[in-house]
Amino acid sequence: MTGWIVGYVLLGTLCDWLGRRQGFLLSVSLSGLLGVAVCLSNSSVVFLLLRLSQGAMLAGVFLSSYLARLELCDPPHRLMVAMVSGFFAVAAELLLPGLAVLCRDWPVLQAVATLPLLTLLSYWCCVSVFPESPRWLLATGQIHQAKRCLQSFSIRNGVCLSEDIYPAENLLSEIDMAYPDDTQPHYHSVLELRSTRVIWRNCLILSFTLFIGTGIQYCFTRNLHRYSRNFYFSYFLRVLTGALACIFICLSVNRFGRRGILLLSAIITGLSSLLLLALTQYLHGGLVLVLSVLGLLFSQALAMLTVFFSSEVMPTVVRGGCLGLVLAAGCVGMAASSLMELQNNGGYFLHHVVFASFAVLSVLSIMLLPESKRKPLPDSLKDGENQRRPPLFLSRGDDLPLLCTRHRASDYDPENYSRLASATRKMLSKDSSPYKVAVPAHLPLLPSDGSALSILKEEALDGDLS
Repeated sequence: MTGWIVGYVLLGTLCDWLGRRQGFLLSVSLSGLLGVAVCLSNSSVVFLLLRLSQGAMLAGVFLSSYLARLELCDPPHRLMVAMVSGFFAVAAELLLPGLAVLCRDWPVLQAVATLPLLTLLSYWCCVSVFPESPRWLLATGQIHQAKRCLQSFSIRNGVCLSEDIYPAENLLSEIDMAYPDDTQPHYHSVLELRSTRVIWRNCLILSFTLFIGTGIQYCFTRNLHRYSRNFYFSYFLRVLTGALACIFICLSVNRFGRRGILLLSAIITGLSSLLLLALTQYLHGGLVLVLSVLGLLFSQALAMLTVFFSSEVMPTVVRGGCLGLVLAAGCVGMAASSLMELQNNGGYFLHHVVFASFAVLSVLSIMLLPESKRKPLPDSLKDGENQRRPPLFLSRGDDLPLLCTRHRASDYDPENYSRLASATRKMLSKDSSPYKVAVPAHLPLLPSDGSALSILKEEALDGDLS
């Protein structure tokens, strides 16, 4: 498990620097060679070191292939392509006990498991079988390689009518208009998440959710031992619930959204865990079995959907590193279950209490995630920062920001406004008639009535008589 954790972190970042195809071929080559070396090892120390290294390389194989499948699909088909790989994983787990019975010796079983990895080395020669991701090439500024890749896709799919693609009616002309000729490649790493606000919070929430989804499964599988001590009973029941979880995701996620089903899975997982924690001694044996199977089913659905959701909301330029961190957190949760087995279930009650409490916290944190249903994948860090958190019940719009922004301080002063209002009120209360003409304080030279005209007439008559 330690090798898988190291491989997810290191090779995830390597996929962001070298590309999906180069990361896949490097991981396949080294894992195949290390698998052969494990078969031939004689020392226990060498065996552990080789298994550690092979686990790291196998993590790179899984991660790079997962990224390539996702980035080569359009939004309506991303979920189905991801779930097809989940069904293949379930089929491999079903076949593994049969292979172990047939081989009967671990070096032979190791050789049988390594043989498919060696056959994948043929991808070095067949570029069309595992091509490079054009989305990653465009996001990192490798324009010429992206145009060649898209042109090969178009020719193999029979889109063009001749060997030359029409320059004015295809994606290549749009690329020429959007990117200048002197565009230089620019690569990113997960260390740049320190300067982001939304992306690293999404990564933290999804890592925590996957840690819960993988770590809490031991709380449910341990209850199955009460009905049968046979290893294959709990093993096949876990695999079958994983297949049912894949079917549940295929039928519900495209209809109700990623975030809604993830929230539902977390709620049912937490409730099942809390009921088993508090009422195991008082519940009927059949009800304990039902709650254990139900919790195991939805905890696996929670883990699968978290991985898929993480690959959709992370930007292309750092998708490998971010998804590697999320998967590494899931491996830490599985390692916690392994520690319980090594300690003979010592501290199981505390383990159950901690993960049941964390499941409740994950329900609250999932509501802060954006929705990626039928949306294009974010390519740049700016696209990842602009993702929005839709409301749960108010509307179906996607207008609410994931984080509240700080509003700029305005020039409004409540004290000045109150003073202005009180002064205006006093001025208006002095006189109810604001348009009344004020009366002068001194007396006018002539009276305002008709006596002034009579006085002038008398003075004129006196002048004539004189």
